Amino acid sequence: ISKPNPNAEIVPVDKDFGIVIPKIRANSKIISQVDPYDSKVYQWALTKGVAQAKGTSNPDQNGNMFLFSHSSVDFFEARKYNSVFYLLSKLEKGDRIEIYFKQKKYTYIVSDKKLVSPTDVSYLKPNSINKTLTLMTCWPPGTTFKRLLIIALPKTD
Repeated sequence: ISKPNPNAEIVPVDKDFGIVIPKIRANSKIISQVDPYDSKVYQWALTKGVAQAKGTSNPDQNGNMFLFSHSSVDFFEARKYNSVFYLLSKLEKGDRIEIYFKQKKYTYIVSDKKLVSPTDVSYLKPNSINKTLTLMTCWPPGTTFKRLLIIALPKTD
């Protein structure tokens, strides 16, 4: 049995609205405009893919696109709970994130990584000036103690 090539191109599961993070081999559909304050709504959305917080931008607009997903303690839990972001902590400054929107690829580069309190929702506020991508998951994986944020900016040629 041959091992998968970690550098092989990942074909997105959804080119209309999807996310690919090559370093951690994440590949998921993005569920658009999910209410991050309604547990019933976002828990359902997270079974289908990564959730985009309602009111945040799309990649073809200025502003912050805020995406969130479950994390889990291991691969088996991750599969069970569709924890697309369970390896998010492995991302470092300079890593690539690809967002597919309406058949177009938008590439972002990780610029920051931080842990915040679960009550800190300031990163959900709209930011109309700069294009930003914020990814969020729970930290440590499988708990709700903190939130791990990955902030990325559009790649400039």
